[in-house]
Amino acid sequence: MEEQHPIINQKAPEFEAQAFQNNEIKKIRLASYQGKWVAMVFYPADFTFICPTELGDLADNYAEFQRLGVEVLSVSTDTVFVHKAWHDNSATIAKIRFPMLADPTGNICKAYGTYITSEGLSLRGTFIIDPDGILKAYELHDNSIGRSSAELLRKIKAAQYVREHGGEVCPANWQPGKETLKPGLNLVGKI
Repeated sequence: MEEQHPIINQKAPEFEAQAFQNNEIKKIRLASYQGKWVAMVFYPADFTFICPTELGDLADNYAEFQRLGVEVLSVSTDTVFVHKAWHDNSATIAKIRFPMLADPTGNICKAYGTYITSEGLSLRGTFIIDPDGILKAYELHDNSIGRSSAELLRKIKAAQYVREHGGEVCPANWQPGKETLKPGLNLVGKI
């Protein structure tokens, strides 16, 4: 099977999966988040080392994601039962309020291009999906490199700004309130 990769500015791959959230098992579909921003965060496995630091960081910043109209969805190839066991045994994971998706078949990981066939695990992948279900940004990491919620929030704020202010773009390290750019010939060679 040829490896799939999502394409920027096209529909994000649809999925339906079980998720562990607030001590319940739920069915989650990407289409259910139409009208909301989604941050999908793929990670290798529960009961590991870097993963709880990342998920704990997301949990600590979840209120800010929610304030921005963003739902966080974490995804690994573990089952919902493993997610629950991890939640029950780790103070860090117990803080999580967002859905923890189970992808034991690896189908969601394959659709998003994060699946490591030889390991049955996912790479660290982060995907920003707009309210129309369009993929706006993604990054993939080697599994030994952790991610930052602060940088993910910055990227989401930039994507939201650009969506709301057509014709403007956000330069490197842009933060809300900072200057943006209006692309045009007048800027060529001036920056």
